[in-house]
Amino acid sequence: MAGARYSKENKIVRKLTREKNERKMTTASHKFVIALALVSIVGFLGIISATLFNFDMSFYVEAMLMIIIGLGFVVEGEITKLGRMKHEGLTPKNFTKLITVIIGVLAVLTGVFSIPAVRIEASGFLAVKGIIAVIAIVVIVIQTWVVE
Repeated sequence: MAGARYSKENKIVRKLTREKNERKMTTASHKFVIALALVSIVGFLGIISATLFNFDMSFYVEAMLMIIIGLGFVVEGEITKLGRMKHEGLTPKNFTKLITVIIGVLAVLTGVFSIPAVRIEASGFLAVKGIIAVIAIVVIVIQTWVVE
């Protein structure tokens, strides 16, 4: 009787250990990878314009980067699927997508308000831009090097 109990406990422990060791593979979103590629292209164009043509596009590049990153966040957050929150309620997956969409919308707005024709220089606005930039850097690092 004790041997059967011990064997059953071992099976449970082995099963839990196996489940713990099996990692769920996560892949990067192709849409977000495209947004990252666009960010690289825009940054490269800004460098080329400054070095070869002596034309400073830094304000335009900054605005375009924020808009592209914001659109990448909005696409990554799957804004169309958030309508199901009324039926499903707020789940961890919905919450993550909702926060991603909110950050994306804020990034697009900061990009629009960073265009040289509008250019807002208030300290609170610059703080929001900095926070969004830090969040974008963290997400880009995760999407590029952590997630396969």
